Amino acid sequence: MQKPKNERIAADNLADLYQKAAERFDSLPAFATREKSLKWKPVSFRELYEQGLDLASGLIELGVKARDHVGLFGDNRFEWILTDYAIQFCGAADVPRGRDVSDSEMEYIVGHAGIKVCFVETEVLQNRLLRIKERLPDLQHIIVLDHNARVREGVLKLKDILNTGSSLRNSGDRRVFDRIKGIRPDDLFTLIYTSGTTGRPKGVMLTHENIISQTRNLPGIHNPNDRILSVLPIWHVFERVIEMYTISFGGCTYYSGIQTLGDDMINVEPTFMASAPRLWEKIHEKIIKGVKASHPVRQVLFHIAYFLSKQYRVSEAFLKNKNLQVKKKSWWGSAVLYPFHLVRWLIVLPWFGFFNAAVLERIRLSAGGSLAATISGGGALPIHIDRFFNNVGIPVLEGYGLTETSPVISVRPKLNLIVGTVGPPIRDTDVRIVDLETRKVLFPNKDLPDGGRSMRGEIQVRGPQVMAGYYREEELTRNAFEDGWFRTGDLGMITHNNCLKILGRSKATIVLSSGENVEPEPIEMRLQQSQYIDQCMVVGQDQKSLGVLVVPKQEAFTHNGTPAFSISELAQNSEAKRIIRHEIRRLISASSGFKGYELIRDFRVLDRSFRVGHELTNLFKVKRHVVTEEFSDAIEDLFQNGTKKKI
Repeated sequence: MQKPKNERIAADNLADLYQKAAERFDSLPAFATREKSLKWKPVSFRELYEQGLDLASGLIELGVKARDHVGLFGDNRFEWILTDYAIQFCGAADVPRGRDVSDSEMEYIVGHAGIKVCFVETEVLQNRLLRIKERLPDLQHIIVLDHNARVREGVLKLKDILNTGSSLRNSGDRRVFDRIKGIRPDDLFTLIYTSGTTGRPKGVMLTHENIISQTRNLPGIHNPNDRILSVLPIWHVFERVIEMYTISFGGCTYYSGIQTLGDDMINVEPTFMASAPRLWEKIHEKIIKGVKASHPVRQVLFHIAYFLSKQYRVSEAFLKNKNLQVKKKSWWGSAVLYPFHLVRWLIVLPWFGFFNAAVLERIRLSAGGSLAATISGGGALPIHIDRFFNNVGIPVLEGYGLTETSPVISVRPKLNLIVGTVGPPIRDTDVRIVDLETRKVLFPNKDLPDGGRSMRGEIQVRGPQVMAGYYREEELTRNAFEDGWFRTGDLGMITHNNCLKILGRSKATIVLSSGENVEPEPIEMRLQQSQYIDQCMVVGQDQKSLGVLVVPKQEAFTHNGTPAFSISELAQNSEAKRIIRHEIRRLISASSGFKGYELIRDFRVLDRSFRVGHELTNLFKVKRHVVTEEFSDAIEDLFQNGTKKKI
């Protein structure tokens, strides 16, 4: 076979991508499933393509029509991507979710999306779906992915649909190719339900053009020798984009899991992967713990190596103009500092080279030793974690995006890695910054100094990756756009080296470091039912768990019918804190309907109320970005010294 070219496939839609990948990469491994340590079962691009056609033919025979919505509930495994292939070949759109979907979410999604055929990964999911099936009159067929599952009466197995489709194709059935020809770039490829402000999931409509634009525009140079480790939830659009991206250049994706990740990092030696901030926090904790447990001489060597690496890379970033520039650099300041950084870089270079090879290489081996780069997304990477891994020589290319943007808006390219930013917008993507209050465009704005760089406001985006809208939610869709630009709900600025820097959120939704989306308003409404809590705001963006800022209700703490303390005094009163702690524990619990990741782990009592015109709007709505800024010290203390255990 002729050696594949080192370039990405250009395709019109996903079915076209899959077909061209089979033709170009043929017998090369596309996906591999872990059977045991050091033993992986690969499936080639050609095998996957042919099986996808078989399964699609079986689904067409079952009654799946073009542009139908097909449910796909399960986690990372080969059968998941096989099913995705088949659904795309049918000209239909999948509606994915993980195994952890609740019964209420599953019922809402299947009903709202009008799903007639639904794939479930396990026997347990089959039984759960059957229990609510009577409330889902449109649902006609349930298909189980797991070959070893015991299926109930009326439920189908994946392998049976595959066998049916194979027999049909062998007898000359070519309906699947007619379906593929009918796929348009603006057809939906997926309908992903994500949390809404009311707690009801929203169906994000993503088209073939949305996803293909990502495979076309993501920065990077890869080839069929690349090995990609899959650990993020496969139904999440970030992981799916990376898998489609990998298909476009012929790499192999290895399905891993949290329990086996450590071994798989070493055994597979991935060259590239998608990751979440929490993964790197855990690896960082493991490395530091290992250093502390090592011989004192090894500890000293590590600290020397890390110190030298830090000095080397800081000076290198300055010399190459790749350091964070929130403010415009003055030429004279750069001229003064340039000799210092050049001399330091030259002095440190030989020592860094030795310690980098002798000491830091051991750290890199813990990530497999071959990891050229990883894209971290799904939340902000803590700055100390970011700096640590880039200093030890594991480039973390932090990116930014949302489900509604398929998801990548910007990412740090390896050759322009500026720590503290999420890089420049990717190709074909426009970003602007808008003032939250006046709605004035701050960037780009030629009438403002430096075109509006360093001006803080809401990030808005326009590009081929932006969703078609929310399914059956016209008002929500209208509210998500302003003058044709998608409103991200995030705060940011454009730096003076034209990178995007994220500063926080203007929308209410909180994204934990685990990737869970939390709507704080129902939690806050419940807390404000307490006679002891006047105002509150849930916090926790990019943290492991939630905390809450509380303004106590002054009149509830009385002596002889009159307030005994001022609010500032209550902030220091141990008895008031004890009462508020009890109220939070009573109101926000699993028994009262809150999920584990929605529980409050710690709180801080504030010394003053939220004020109209400052922290509150004229309609008494909390300005979350203002509260976050005004009480940043309390929030920092909460997450540095609190949240160790549930209150």
